[in-house]
Amino acid sequence: MTLFESSCQPQEKEATQTQKARGKKTCSLRLFSSPDPGNNSLTRSRPTEVKIAPRGRAMETDIFANQKEEDAIDSQYFQGEKRKVIQPSSLKDPKLEKLKEVLTNWINGILKPEHIVVQSLQEDLYDGLVLHHLLSSLAGVHLPVEEMALTSTAQIRKLEVIMEELNKRLGLEDSDQIRWNVNLIHNKDLLATIHLLVAMVRCFQPETDLPPNVKIEVVIVEVGRSGIKSDVQVEILTQDSITRKDSISNTESEDPIEQLLKLEAHKVNTVKKAILHFVNQNMSTMGLQVADMDKQFSDGVILLLLIGQLEGFFIPLCDFNLTPVSHSEMLHNVTLALDLLNDMGLQMSSIDPQDIVSQDVTATLKVLYALFKKHKGK
Repeated sequence: MTLFESSCQPQEKEATQTQKARGKKTCSLRLFSSPDPGNNSLTRSRPTEVKIAPRGRAMETDIFANQKEEDAIDSQYFQGEKRKVIQPSSLKDPKLEKLKEVLTNWINGILKPEHIVVQSLQEDLYDGLVLHHLLSSLAGVHLPVEEMALTSTAQIRKLEVIMEELNKRLGLEDSDQIRWNVNLIHNKDLLATIHLLVAMVRCFQPETDLPPNVKIEVVIVEVGRSGIKSDVQVEILTQDSITRKDSISNTESEDPIEQLLKLEAHKVNTVKKAILHFVNQNMSTMGLQVADMDKQFSDGVILLLLIGQLEGFFIPLCDFNLTPVSHSEMLHNVTLALDLLNDMGLQMSSIDPQDIVSQDVTATLKVLYALFKKHKGK
């Protein structure tokens, strides 16, 4: 099914030739293609515009050409406002193109089970649909917002709810580090959109490899009473590899779970929900469901079944206790599970089986996180 939307402003009947040449409006035809009935993927593609422009009008290549029609607006409305615009030369930077490609593939990889396909970072995230599904998949958050926001007002309202929750999850509430806002995202600001996605990758999946040392030139435009001031600056989108390796090496001696448990409670809960979702996704085929991560792994049964399910082998029932009752039977199961993990190359030697039997949260999370990290992308 194809939908058409036409917008064409009529010309005044009594207009001079000069007025016709200057004031003649552009007629725009927008074409929207619905997904192919045979394809279950929802492809977020840009509407195709066919524009009929007056003859003789030269093509403007200047960076501010698209703002000429707005020059007549009272400049007082924009006083004190700063705008960042990416230099056209930077838009062609291979590093920026690579970063956009990696971020696009990252989004599509996460949303593949939901059959959502993103083609353009600039055009496909402005209405909140993709960001809502990303937040739901990465943090297990389900917000009370409409699925499809069709009007501009509804889209902004939806983005406000999403951005508030997202900034909270990123730990950037009321922070000077925030380089995006609802208006920038809704206005398809590429710079703000990339900053937001990079922050999401670093927070939710820090092991994802982003192109290092991506820097671009931006023009900062400020409107004041004395006029318009502009300045060219360098904007850093990703750290260089050396700086990032240094920051990682400073903390690599500490276990990631121990680092996690030092963070705010909502961040710990976010990771626990993600791991729990991973566990239940893999145990559902066996008719098993885990509700309490801290307690249900203490007897070693579900842990052994999960290892066998993920690694593709069967553990003979005679090798462990399927319905352990005593402490020694539980300890036997957990010890066997840790031995299997060590044989698989996952270093569990620092974990005492007794800690898991005693329902130690840190020990249990370390084991599950090791499995999650190895198998989550499969």
